[in-house]
Amino acid sequence: MNGDNFKEWFQSILPRLDPRSIIVMDNAPYHSVQTEKYPTSSARKSVILEWLNAKGVTFDRPMLKPEFLAKVRELKPREKSYVIDNLANNAGHTVLRLPPYHCEFNPIELAWAMVKGYVKRENTTFKANDVRQLLYTAIDRVTPENWQNFIKHVIDEENNIWKVDDIMDEIIDGMEPCVLTITGDTSNDSSD
Repeated sequence: MNGDNFKEWFQSILPRLDPRSIIVMDNAPYHSVQTEKYPTSSARKSVILEWLNAKGVTFDRPMLKPEFLAKVRELKPREKSYVIDNLANNAGHTVLRLPPYHCEFNPIELAWAMVKGYVKRENTTFKANDVRQLLYTAIDRVTPENWQNFIKHVIDEENNIWKVDDIMDEIIDGMEPCVLTITGDTSNDSSD
C-alpha cells in the first residue's frame, strides 16, 4: 500500500458514507501523506532555498542553512495538513486521528483480528486462491453486531484510559513539591 493507492481507494468510498461521518484513521504512513512537503535539515541547501523562493521569500544577503531552516519553520503551519483529511472535509466528513501507538482505540483492529483468526483456523491448503476465498468468507462473517461490539470495546478502553488519567492527576496534584538543595562542596572528594 502507498499514499497514491490509498487515496484512490479512499476517494471511491467517500460517496458511500453516510453524511457527516466520522472516519477513524490510524497513523499508517499511507494515511498520513501531508498536503505539502516541507524541507527538513536533511534537505540540501539548494532545495530549501528553492522552496523558500517558491513561497515568495527572497534574501538580500548570503545565509547559512540553519538560517534558511529557521525561515522554513516560520512559514510552516503549526498543524499538519493531510491529503486524506482534506478529501474527507471537502466531502463533509471528519477524520479523527488516533494517537500514535494506540491501536486499542481502533475497532478495525478487532475486526482484522477476527478475520485473520478465521483464515488461520480454516486454512488447510495454504494455496493463494484458497486463502483469498477464506479471506472473503471471513470478511462476510463480520456482522453488524460484531462491529457494534468492537466499538463498545473501544469505548470501554477509552473510558479506562480516562480513569487512569484522572487517577494520575489526583496523585500528581496531591504530591508535595520537591526541592533539592545542594550545599557545600559538590566535588567527589574521597579523602575521608
